[in-house]
Amino acid sequence: MDLDWLLLATGFTGGLTFVHYVRKLQRWWVKPPTVDVRFSPKGGCTDFLVKFIKGARREILAQGYSFTSDPITYGLIDAHKRGVNVEILLDRSNDQDPHSDLHIFLENGMKPLIDAKHAIAHNKIMIIDKKIVVSGSFNFTNQAEHENAENLLVIQGMPDLVNAYRENWQHHKEHCQAANPTVSSARAGRRAA
Repeated sequence: MDLDWLLLATGFTGGLTFVHYVRKLQRWWVKPPTVDVRFSPKGGCTDFLVKFIKGARREILAQGYSFTSDPITYGLIDAHKRGVNVEILLDRSNDQDPHSDLHIFLENGMKPLIDAKHAIAHNKIMIIDKKIVVSGSFNFTNQAEHENAENLLVIQGMPDLVNAYRENWQHHKEHCQAANPTVSSARAGRRAA
């Protein structure tokens, strides 16, 4: 009888040890979800976002109301040039805004689409490599970084959330149209460094 208890205790302890190491391995193998936040003005939102754009390996799906931030614009162009699939959806105002970076994207062989179905296409998101969601009030503009009160969230390790954002992005892409700029850009002619 005493031997049975000893075997039972040994088996139980071995089982707990096994579970401990499986969980430890799982934490090492699968990163837990993370949420990082930055605030502007002058809170480093642009630099933080560009870091994730530079780290993209396969895909960036972007949706923005406006693009006037050189670091973000050229970060996306550089990603496109290194073979990352970069797709951009913009609000209709970019077709007429002389300060929009729409022209810079077009000059660099990219084909942003215009979401003209809504009064304002006000989403400000990026989905990077099917694993990172960038969202918040932060517009992809100089003014958002230096003057406005804005926030930028970077969410990782939440595949269900990534899928929801991808589905919503795809829904908007389906009703977008090709960009058709009607004014010349005040910023046209600038080239990527």
